[in-house]
Amino acid sequence: MNSKSILITGCSSGIGACVALGLKARGWRVFATARRSADVTRLRAEGFESVWLDLRNSRSIQAAVTEILAQTDGRLDALLNNGAYGQPGAVEDLSREALREQFETNLFGTQELTNLIIPSMRRQGGGRILYISSVLGLVAFPYRGAYVASKFALEGLADTLRLELADTGIQVCLIEPGPILSRFRDNAYLAYQRHIQAETSPHRDSYAAMTARLTKQGPAAPFTLPPEAVLKCVIPALESNRPRARYPVTVPTHLFAVLRRLLPARWLDAILRRAGGEGRR
Repeated sequence: MNSKSILITGCSSGIGACVALGLKARGWRVFATARRSADVTRLRAEGFESVWLDLRNSRSIQAAVTEILAQTDGRLDALLNNGAYGQPGAVEDLSREALREQFETNLFGTQELTNLIIPSMRRQGGGRILYISSVLGLVAFPYRGAYVASKFALEGLADTLRLELADTGIQVCLIEPGPILSRFRDNAYLAYQRHIQAETSPHRDSYAAMTARLTKQGPAAPFTLPPEAVLKCVIPALESNRPRARYPVTVPTHLFAVLRRLLPARWLDAILRRAGGEGRR
């Protein structure tokens, strides 16, 4: 049995909850974090070592790292940066506040947490840092600009960090899902309601279609997979002696990774506009 320890962010549902459960079953010591105290309580009742961690809050991040390292005698073998959400909306309708909130969770808080963990991994001579990215870290879809920007930036930081840590024994991997069954759309719809004034926007007709997609029950996009598909990629990224830099998960991720290298920008743009369905997909 594996006795290594891992901190996972965003474990209240979806990918985080699935990976936490799967790794715990494999013998990992899982610190499953969540930003809502009710979810922390529930995770503890389910048998996890759970800590409150809100990526928007530096004090929360610092307190969580201090508490977890105290419980592991200063050692943490792996970090899975999963916590994130999507802010829908046309780029021209995104306020500075909306963009800031998106980046606070998806990038700034994520990297602050990572930077606090790296010193302990340096001392122990190695570790694994995994980032959950997205197909939208590779290509852009319309009406996902804030999320796309945060994931493009995340990919850039992860690639740079991998180069900088090459001689430390700390290995950095990107997991790149496409559509996965989760509460992602529910959270995106709340962010949309909070920040987008659809009635005064030139994109209001597209927003009507986007609202229907975000509130639809069941899979809203082709090739949607359950979160167990992500777990299948996380396991080798954590346990392989020579993990890959990237682990694409779904058909769209594999496809668009190839198309962005092969096609002229104009052709790729036409495909991405169609795939994005003016917000309907």
